[in-house]
Formats: sequence, structure tokens, C-alpha cells
Amino acid sequence: MKFTYSRRFFAKQVAGGLAFPFVARTSWAESSPNETLMHASFGGGGMAGADLGNISSHKNVRVAAVVEIDPNRRRQAQQRFRDANVYADWREMLEKEGESLDCVNVSTPDHMHACMGMSAMQMGLHVYGQKPLTHDVAESRALNEFAKKNKLVTQMGIQIHSSTQYRTAVKLVHDGVIGKVKEAHSFSNKRWGDSKPKPDRKDPVPEGLDWDGWIGPAPFTDYIKGYYHPGQWRKRLDFGTGTFGDMGCHIYDPAFKALGLTYPVSLLSEGPAPNKDNWGFDARIHYLFPKTKYSAGKNLPVTWYDGGQRPPPEVTALLEGKKLPGQGSVIIGTKGVLLIPHVGMPELFPKKSFADFVIEKVEGTNHWHDFIDAIKGTQPIPSANFSYSGPLSETVLLGGIATRFPNEALKWNAEKLSFEGNEEATALIKRKYRKGWEIEGLS
Repeated sequence: MKFTYSRRFFAKQVAGGLAFPFVARTSWAESSPNETLMHASFGGGGMAGADLGNISSHKNVRVAAVVEIDPNRRRQAQQRFRDANVYADWREMLEKEGESLDCVNVSTPDHMHACMGMSAMQMGLHVYGQKPLTHDVAESRALNEFAKKNKLVTQMGIQIHSSTQYRTAVKLVHDGVIGKVKEAHSFSNKRWGDSKPKPDRKDPVPEGLDWDGWIGPAPFTDYIKGYYHPGQWRKRLDFGTGTFGDMGCHIYDPAFKALGLTYPVSLLSEGPAPNKDNWGFDARIHYLFPKTKYSAGKNLPVTWYDGGQRPPPEVTALLEGKKLPGQGSVIIGTKGVLLIPHVGMPELFPKKSFADFVIEKVEGTNHWHDFIDAIKGTQPIPSANFSYSGPLSETVLLGGIATRFPNEALKWNAEKLSFEGNEEATALIKRKYRKGWEIEGLS
């Protein structure tokens, strides 16, 4: 059955035979500061449990509903939120609860982010969406544009974005402390990939687990115990987005914000390609971004490394013997170098040049409460809203596509959502949803 706009959406769109712009039922400009917001969670355990715990700690939030497809986690969610209605099917939850909700968090495997987020927004609900914003590039663009057009409050789950550490790093670059930026390097030692082929077997689906519902819009595959659910889906092409999708949105974030980046103009991957089922690892992806007011040259090169890959010796030498952290970024400017550990306070090099410089810490904020307070109108739109996190997610997801074309320069046309002269790569920007799981505005 095709899930599409609610009756309320169409009622608001059409009045007296004329179409009117959609307006969220509870917008940040209309909500009372003392109003209790009715909230629902897509996901009940894991990252969803963490998001829900932080959101529900806001004094003006009531958890009305939780969707959890795993029966064990569903029972845990019911025990944790005894006053909430707990569902196995997210579409049933929206059908029954959507009219009374104000906001949701989408904290599920990557392949479900877009269909859940878009369906909620089409019902006028504000959305906190986990990173990466979506599984596919075109989905991120669609969610960003819909949220912006309909004035919905959004926030992506890159909580370190609001931390003292990352906010301080951004300010150092914006204040010109390291001069104009010449290049940047971001890295993670995680290895969300699998070089082995998918096992040739089919295992019984655990009792109470709706496997078809877990797959959702992705291509159907048989259940294999321990291979997808609950912890290994990030490695699989159809369901996760690899190391880059997991950590790229976090680690790229301070550099992306500090350098004023939007969309790259080209990409080149020098790492191994994924196999037909699974992401690779040990990636080294070279991005080229247009010049910004913080950059030194005509274009700004930014390189991503994961697994066993690391920035070259000429970059690490700039840290004067300091051991490179497992994850983080190095931003090289005309006046100095900034190291941003994940997660730690930024450091400046050469030490001699900054011996007398005192780094002014920027106060952090509560990333989850910022989302709620923006809905209530007590603070501005969150800084990791989809207008910012959409392009960030697109950039990360483009890196995954680049790994499928090793050593091939890909020229990206952001306006047209296409790779110039490469139809095969462009076809990976948007996939066809499985029959019965089509979503208006996405599939």
C-alpha cells in the first residue's frame, strides 16, 4: 500500500479550490513556551533509546508513542515509557497517533530514515533525524527542501555539533586564528565494511520480528541470523552507509561548518571498491569544494580517510610529534594548523607560534533540547537543521558512491543532482523503492 500525504495535509493544501502553502500544525512561531509537546520515536533501543532519553528529559515533552520492530526492544520500550503506546509498524503509529503528535525522532537503520522522516513531515510533524540524514543523496535533498518549504523545525543527530569542543573549533577558524584555509583532512579508524560475500543461506526469522517491515523500501533479502539485525546492517550496501555514513557526518561536521562548505565539485576515491553486497573499508576520498570566504585558493581540497588509512606524513608532521587521534580532523591554514580530535578540545600548531594564545571556549548547548525549544519558539532554528545537515549528508553519501569507481574522477553537478558524463554513478543518487513502500516525494 502506498503511504502518502494525510487527509489533513490535503485539507490544508486545498481550500476553496485553491492551493495554499503547507504550514506545520505546531510551528516554532506559534507554540506556547509552556505547552507540552507530544512526541513519538521511530525506534525504541540503541541510538533511538539514547535520543528518546535526551528528548524526553525536556520538561515540556511527553512521549506519546514508540515504534520498535524488534519484539525484545519493544517490550523494553513499553517498560521504560509505560504511558506511551508502543507499535511494531511505524505506518500504523502515524495513522493512529499522527493527528495528536507535534514531533518525532527517526533513529533507525539508515535505509528507513527518509521514508519515516518524509512521512512524518507530510503530517506536519517536526523531525529530529539521525545521521546520515538518509541512505541516498536524492532523499537528503528531498527532505531538506520539504522541511524548508513547509517551515518545519528539524535537527540531525550529530550531537557533538553542539558541544563546546566543536563549537570552539569552528570559532577559531571563523576568527581567522589559523588564517585562510589551504586544505583539510578528516579521518576515522572504524571499519564498517565486509570484503566477504553474503552467506548463501536463509535462517528462520525470529518470532515477532516483521522482517518485511524491517527491510521496508530496500530490495528484499532473506533473513540471515546476525548478518543484518540488530548490529551489522551498517556494512551492507542496501541498508547502511559504511564507515563514512556512520562517522563522516560527525567528523566532517566541524570542518564543514568552519569552512562554510556546501556541495563538492568533484570527488576521487583511491581506496578499494565495495563488493556487490557490502561496503569496503580503508577509504581515501579526495573532495574538491568551491572557494569560500575562509579558504585560501581557488578551490578547497578536503580528504577523508577511514580504516587503516591516515593523512600522509607531511600532514602529521605539522602536529610536531603529537600522536594522531583515532578519529578527527586536521585543518591547515596560512597561519597555522588546527587539530580537532573526535571528541576533544581543538589544538593549535606550531606550538611556538601560539604559545601566548588562549583558546576561548564556546559554551555548548543541549542538541536535543535545542530542537524542542525551537518548536516552542523559545530559541532560533537549530544549527544542525536539515538546511545545513542535508548538504553535509549529501557530501558524505557522495563519498560512498565515489568508492564504487576507484581512481575515477567524478565531476558533481549539485544543481542537477548528477555526475557529468557518468550515468552509472548518477543512477546511484536515487534508488527505486520496493513495491508497496513508495513514498510521495521520494520514490
